[in-house]
This record gives sequence, structure tokens and C-alpha cells, in this order.
Amino acid sequence: MPDAIRLRRLALVTDAWPPQVNGVAKTLARLVDDLRTRGTRVLVLAPDSHRTIGLPSYSEIRIACDPWKNIGKLREFQPDAIHVATEGPIGVFASAWLTARKMRFTTSFHTRYPEYLTARFGVPVEWGYKAERWFHNRGERTMVGTLSMLKELKHMGVGRQLVHWPRGVDPEAFHPRFRNEALFDLPRPIWLNVGRVAVEKNLEDFLRLDLPGTKVVVGDGPSRAQLEKKYPDVVWRGYRFGEDLAAHYASADCFVFPSRTETFGNVLLESLAAGTPIGSVPAPGPSDLVQEGVNGAISEDLRAACLSAVNCSRESARASALPYTVRTCHDMFVSNLVPVHDGFAPLLPRRFECAETHAA
Repeated sequence: MPDAIRLRRLALVTDAWPPQVNGVAKTLARLVDDLRTRGTRVLVLAPDSHRTIGLPSYSEIRIACDPWKNIGKLREFQPDAIHVATEGPIGVFASAWLTARKMRFTTSFHTRYPEYLTARFGVPVEWGYKAERWFHNRGERTMVGTLSMLKELKHMGVGRQLVHWPRGVDPEAFHPRFRNEALFDLPRPIWLNVGRVAVEKNLEDFLRLDLPGTKVVVGDGPSRAQLEKKYPDVVWRGYRFGEDLAAHYASADCFVFPSRTETFGNVLLESLAAGTPIGSVPAPGPSDLVQEGVNGAISEDLRAACLSAVNCSRESARASALPYTVRTCHDMFVSNLVPVHDGFAPLLPRRFECAETHAA
């Protein structure tokens, strides 16, 4: 059972944070906003307060050059709990520093970096999972978005104690009322994909499909220029936000999910909440969320999955997302945290015992 914890101060350590545009940054930013609204003081240790360089082959993502500069802030803040969310320089340095001092903390598994490294650079997958074990097995618990992904990680020995932390969606922000038939003045059905345009997303498995109607891609990334040139019949909309993004989801006829490297896929919940069913290949996120013939379809044959999913009830798609509330998601996160206990006491100057921070 999770340790009882009165969460007054949380330190969140992450390499993924706005202005990055990805599911991890979005999930964590929304979590922090909600916890602060509830009265929890949150110190976010992220790249925006560091000297950074662009990630090789993906310059939009900035990584910290000086992760050690967080330690003074962490000491002063005196958190009740520490969550190290990502395996980048900031997360790795914090994990090593906390472990050396026998402090308790949690981690979360958001991204299948081993598969990404294989897709981009040919690095053997097992090398990547050795690094994942090194990182996550230092934490007290590792939070995982789907039960199917949790089973995979358990089989590979990643994490000392794996706990479930599903994502949530705001059903009012993504809603069928945003459907606008005029948004796509294009032949239907509209087959939509939303996400990072990168090689690890297997987007070409979608783009090359022989489907009636029109394919639409919302998002951007390092592969966009190449794919846009290769597939000129695809409609490329770039980044979309707020009600504009919600309208794209709600106005499509089927959301197509070709990625096999997801750990959850926030876009799936957003699409379902907007009433748009999902056609997908087998992957941890869809396997947990898609009910065959109800809100979508899953098949190794992505075209067959799409042609089946597009006939699913939009009302059923919407209903399937409603149990995944943002509040439930954030409550589960808090319940999975572990207390630092008195790990900081011997390390802190007396004057910091009641310190405040502008970051809360």
C-alpha cells in the first residue's frame, strides 16, 4: 500500500516542460497546475532555468547542460516528496544525488527511449533497457500509464515497485460540440493523426495507406519536411492548440494511431473525449483504451482497423473517455508518492527550516 503522505511541498524533477510540445510536458504542467490549485506548493526543476542545448536530431527539445545547479534549490525547498519524472540530464543527476544520500523518491515511465534510440541511431534495445533499469530501480516506485506497459516493464526488470498512474482528460476541453463540418472542406472520411512528426512514431505506416477520403496530420517535428514532400496529398496542419485543436479532433471521422512505441498516448483520450473513434496498431495505450467495435479497432493491419473504427458510434467513443478524469489521474499520482521522511534534515542549514520559495 502507498505510504500515507501529507503533501504540502512537492519537488518535481523533469527534463520535459513547456515550451516543449509533447505529451509528457503537457501531462506534468497540468498536474502542477492542479496541485497548486489544491494548495500544494510545487517546486519544478526543469530545463527552463538552465543553460541548454538542442537534443541531437531533435533541436526543438532543449536539454540542460548544468543539472547540478538544482541541488541548492532542492535543499532549500525541503519537499515532503520528490518525483523524478524523466531520464534526461536533470533527472539522472537528481536520481544519483538522492540515491547517494539515501533519500526516497518516485519515478515515472513516460517514453520508450530504448525503442527511440534503436529507431534513430540503431542502438540495441537491450542497451537502452539497461539504462532504464539503472534509472528507475533507484526510485522507490515507478509510475506507469497503462497496465499493459506495466506488465512489459515488470518482465524486463525495470522498476523496484511498479504502480499504475493512468492519464486523464478534460472532457469539456475536448468535446463533440467543437465539431465543425466546415473545418475540413475536403473529401471525407477525414483520417486524423495528432502528435510529434518523428521517425519513432511510425507515421508512414498511416500515410502510405490506401484509404478513401483525406489524411490530416496535426503536429510538427524533425520528420515533417521530408514526409510533407513525400506525401503531398496529405493535409499538414502543424501545431494546433486550445479550441482549434479540439475542433480538429471533433471534426475528424477517425483518429489513426500507427505508433508502436507509446507508453500511453494522451491523444487517444483527447480524441475519444471529442467523440472520434480510433483505428490503431497494437500498443500499450490503445490496448488499454480501445474497445473493439465500440470506440475503435486494433489490428496489425492498420487499414483494416481504420475501416472498422470509422463505423463506431461517436457517442460510445465519448462515453469511453469519461472515466479518465483529470482529478482521478492526479489523485492517483499523489497516492503513489513516497515521503522523503527526514532525509534532508542533516543537510540543511538551520535558517532554511521554514524557507519559502517563489516557485510554489
